Amino acid sequence: MTSSSFKAKGDLLFKPGLLRNQGNRLMTGIAAAFSVIAIIPLIAVILFVLIKGFAFLRPAMFFELPPVPGQEMGGGIGNAFLGTFIVTGLSCLFAIPVGVGGGIYLAEYGGENKFSEFIRFGTNVLAGVPSIIAGVFIYGLIVSSRILFGSTFSAVAGGLALSVLMLPTIIKTTDEGLKLVPQELRWGALGVGASKFVTTIKVVVPSAIAPIATGVVLGIARSAGETAPLIFTAFFSPYWPDGLLEPMATMSVMIFNYAIMPYEAQVQLAWAASFVLVIMILAMNLLARWLSSFAQR
Repeated sequence: MTSSSFKAKGDLLFKPGLLRNQGNRLMTGIAAAFSVIAIIPLIAVILFVLIKGFAFLRPAMFFELPPVPGQEMGGGIGNAFLGTFIVTGLSCLFAIPVGVGGGIYLAEYGGENKFSEFIRFGTNVLAGVPSIIAGVFIYGLIVSSRILFGSTFSAVAGGLALSVLMLPTIIKTTDEGLKLVPQELRWGALGVGASKFVTTIKVVVPSAIAPIATGVVLGIARSAGETAPLIFTAFFSPYWPDGLLEPMATMSVMIFNYAIMPYEAQVQLAWAASFVLVIMILAMNLLARWLSSFAQR
């Protein structure tokens, strides 16, 4: 073996003393430090809320109404806990059919025409609209107009406001999830005589059910903790839910109302509701990650 061969082989070895390698280590360290700094606020907020809220958590509070102002102890978040599920369930009822249907149209029928591009652009814009705008929109459309059988603030109005926030996530994830389905499955179904509709409903959509479900869960997690839209629509009630066309308490609005009150009992309930709400949103995000990893298997 010649000396030139030894020299060439030596040039391929890693040399930590070279300036470019030292610069690479420096930049890697800086990037890692920025990553840690970026995640510290999230960890700090979650830990602070969990520790502070857990101290005031009692199993009985899920079955009790909030105390009247001035009451020193007692009371619970039962009405807001139940109201959160009702309003979020209504938002799912409104948003999931429209969102999944819109995603199916974009992926399977829309193609790349101008209308589909307009829908995709509008979805991206809607995803960046502040949540309070959705609340003001539903307030002007439904609450102030009393179009829902003469009612004003109601759980239905709150569900509609949250559904506006859920739609972009569901539409985009459905669209992208259906694009991941192999084209051969469509050809096979069409080759045995199935129509386009049957192929989409019975072959394509079931194959993409995991990413579609991931989008639905992410949409729920996106809207479940919103406060501003519900202040304008569902408002708040210190009583148990009395119908879908009546004002209804939710945990996010309860936190907003009670955290700034000068009464210890209400402040404690705000911390407890914060703990429950954070746990719910964390659970939904973990479920979405599990569904996403399941879809990639």
